[in-house]
Amino acid sequence: MTYRAVCLTSVFALTASAASADMHFNRIASFPVVQNMAEGEDINRESSPEIIDVTADGVTLVYTDSPLGALGRIDITNPSDPRPLGNIDLGGEPTSVVVVGSTALVGVNTSESYTSPSGMVKAIDVASGNELNTCDIGGQPDSLAKSPDGKFISIAIENERDEDLNDGIIPQLPAGNLVMIDVSEAGLNCDSMLVADLTGLADVAPTDPEPEYVHINSLGETVVSLQENNHMVVVARDGSIVNHFPAGAVDLENIDATDERGALIFTESQLGRLREPDAVAWIDDLHFATANEGDYEGGSRGWTIFNKDGTVVYESGKSFEEAIIHIGHYPDKRSDSKGVEPESVTFGVFNGTPYVFVGSERGSVVGVYNVKDPANPVLEQLLPSGVGPEGYVTIPERNLLVSANEADLIEDGGARAHVMLFEYQNAPAVYPHLTSAGMDELTGWGAISGMVAEGEDTVWAVNDSFYGYQPTIFRIDVTSTPAQITDAIRVTRANGEAAQKLDMEGITLDGDGGFWVASEGRTDRVIPHALFHISADGQIEDEIGLPAELMAVERRFGFEGITKVGDTLWMAVQREWADDPANHVKLVAYNTETEEWGAVLYEKAEPETGWVGLSEITFHGDFVYVVERDNQHDFRAVTKKVYRIPLSEMKPAPLGSDLPVVSKEEVRDLLPDLRSTGGYVLDKVEGLAITPSGTAYVSTDNDGVDDHSGETMFFSIGIVDSGS
Repeated sequence: MTYRAVCLTSVFALTASAASADMHFNRIASFPVVQNMAEGEDINRESSPEIIDVTADGVTLVYTDSPLGALGRIDITNPSDPRPLGNIDLGGEPTSVVVVGSTALVGVNTSESYTSPSGMVKAIDVASGNELNTCDIGGQPDSLAKSPDGKFISIAIENERDEDLNDGIIPQLPAGNLVMIDVSEAGLNCDSMLVADLTGLADVAPTDPEPEYVHINSLGETVVSLQENNHMVVVARDGSIVNHFPAGAVDLENIDATDERGALIFTESQLGRLREPDAVAWIDDLHFATANEGDYEGGSRGWTIFNKDGTVVYESGKSFEEAIIHIGHYPDKRSDSKGVEPESVTFGVFNGTPYVFVGSERGSVVGVYNVKDPANPVLEQLLPSGVGPEGYVTIPERNLLVSANEADLIEDGGARAHVMLFEYQNAPAVYPHLTSAGMDELTGWGAISGMVAEGEDTVWAVNDSFYGYQPTIFRIDVTSTPAQITDAIRVTRANGEAAQKLDMEGITLDGDGGFWVASEGRTDRVIPHALFHISADGQIEDEIGLPAELMAVERRFGFEGITKVGDTLWMAVQREWADDPANHVKLVAYNTETEEWGAVLYEKAEPETGWVGLSEITFHGDFVYVVERDNQHDFRAVTKKVYRIPLSEMKPAPLGSDLPVVSKEEVRDLLPDLRSTGGYVLDKVEGLAITPSGTAYVSTDNDGVDDHSGETMFFSIGIVDSGS
């Protein structure tokens, strides 16, 4: 059952819909779940919110935390200021949770091996943390769902396969099944447990069904996704099979299907790609939506609406992924696998409008689809959801949507895992800040680094070495909301081939229609510390290497910005090189006429944690402006500031001599700006552009969506001359 995707969302649908509607979802808060650890606990342990639900009164969030073996709780009495309520130790690995009234029902995996799976469901009073009772469910649980009337729950008993055995190919017994249990005020009625047999249904490994996700409609019917089997099953309350059918396949054309090449090239195909749905959610009693994440053999990068008779009512095809590409959230390193990897799908009715929320695990985005007509969903928004969104819960009576984001990047020095809250507001959409939607060709982008303004309407930006095969200069129209990428100039060598081994971290205008670009350089990867003179059409016209005096003391953290003052190029070195005093870095000068080099020293803040360095340098008026930042995310961030240096002090001394130290004046602390969208503080503030009138624009680098939320912030901080 192959379905060729033709229901593609117009590139203008997102912005047009957003512009015409009064109500939008905007993020209002982010809660780092490490705050639920008790005083004195080791906060450097991994913590991961995965599946999330809310108490009936709508004020307490409850989520599973598998690494900690715990149930986390958050007080959202004031949703803009979520507060920790602590963790409840479960004595095992939680896999899913639902809340009925004030009782949390939690699936706990206790398996000793893949061949001897076991598990239980625990009923826990959310307020006290006390365990009410427990049912042995005879296997390893995955997803749980509660009936709309709260009278019973369904549990997908996956009995998952060993991915290291036989290359992960199923069948691998024992088979999974579906369990249903009645719920009362006292907790679980274990004696009511009913087991529904799902064997013999799927075309793929019929002896080994592996249920992944469940959801229940108002008729008491449970829809079950058999992800590895690429099959869907609808089960009645009495355990009988209402219907079952293959989930089918999709032909994907004009996608990026090759990873690790450092370029976004959308010319490839994956034909007959199995959907292999993960999450599933009823829209009404006839229709349900699936997130087609894929597992071993598939993953169609989109989502589908099925009639429970097996008919495909809507197929997103590549349109969801393309919308994510437009806003810079495409995860290039997942190109050969499952692309943006839609994993979660949730349904809710807000202010009379039915919405399906589709979560992209690898793009860290949730798509908001209006499904008044299930055959023609309309993508109204894309929301930044945090790193690795796994579970969502809707709270329509409070106009809230909540995401649980499982990725805790503590080992990589990245952001901690967060729960994020969004409010349905009578207000404009805040995100995205930057988009390529509307360009003639599908244009991916990310890892935005240095910037420079041209006139009042245009900012030019470069991507860094993450896209080493595709170095690009982007033209951004700042008069649009969101700001609009209108051109992408590929940087080439004289022979017309794409330039490689560049790490473009700074850009400035040459005054003749072209650009000067600074490459940060990294000798262990054969990326040169260099300046490149680039024509208006992207061709490298000249390459200037660093003099011996600088190469003798160079370190990998090199030029992070470039600006032009008269005939002199000034470059900011990010961190100390071998001959620099502690907490001092060079501002390096190169005269394009005399070819002389020089430098001054800049004193940066002493880091509280990690390191502090410079990320940008920009000339305007009587000052040179720099961005000074630490490498810390979220609640750990301290230094994200714009400073300025009097131009009169920018007098380069010869390299190797005693360099003068320039003075600096704080222009703006960027931490409030970085918190303004309700998200956690992003670490890499890397772009600063100032127009002739003094309007300053700031941008962040999203690391190519690699161990990153994918968010790019692009915003104005007003007129810098007045300090506003």
